Amino acid sequence: MNKRAMAVIAVVALVSLLPTAGLALTPYFQDFETLDPADTAALTNDGWLVFGNVFGYDLGYWYGYGPFGAPNDGAAFCALVSGQGGAEQGAVQLSVFSDYNNADHPQAWIESNVFQEQTVEAGDVGSTYVFEFDAKMGNLELRSTAAAFIKTLDPGNGWAMTNYITADMTAIPDTWGRYSVSLAIDASLVGQVFQFGFTNMAAGYEGSGIFYDNLLFDVSDPTATQESSWSDVKSLF
Repeated sequence: MNKRAMAVIAVVALVSLLPTAGLALTPYFQDFETLDPADTAALTNDGWLVFGNVFGYDLGYWYGYGPFGAPNDGAAFCALVSGQGGAEQGAVQLSVFSDYNNADHPQAWIESNVFQEQTVEAGDVGSTYVFEFDAKMGNLELRSTAAAFIKTLDPGNGWAMTNYITADMTAIPDTWGRYSVSLAIDASLVGQVFQFGFTNMAAGYEGSGIFYDNLLFDVSDPTATQESSWSDVKSLF
């Protein structure tokens, strides 16, 4: 077992010891090693969703579609792949790319979103949540762009987007690196939908793939219990 894997096990074990009473946003870790790349429902069953937005070349909004359970078939939005990891990523990775099934590609920009979704509650106010992940360049081509994000949406106001925090993945290297985005929760966000995940924008069926692994979503400042602190756990990486 590699050092990253052992560190991840330690994180998961110690997170279970941390107090979570009052917090609604649930910590999430995924290294994809237990998901079956041959199972077309593997990502859906792990809670992943997709949503597509379509824009004209002038970036005028045309329409959206979704949310749907995230596919794992290689033709749209995302898929589990193997052979792209280093020593710390293991055998299975997540590839995120455009919706190549969308027939509007020759005439429009397709924005693909692949994400997990939760709801903010009062107990989350005052906490800062961080979404961390490993990433490396795939086959992003020509005009295509990619990013990781944290997003909040207000269902009581026509699903207006109230926060959109991104990490630009468009020019990352083809070697693995560690990246993160974060958001502080204030009272105005209670009841809103909280999403974290990945997006890309592509047109004309141009390549748009980025590889991801070792995803960790959690509050950045939990109060530790037992004899270990959160900073001690983080230092294992």
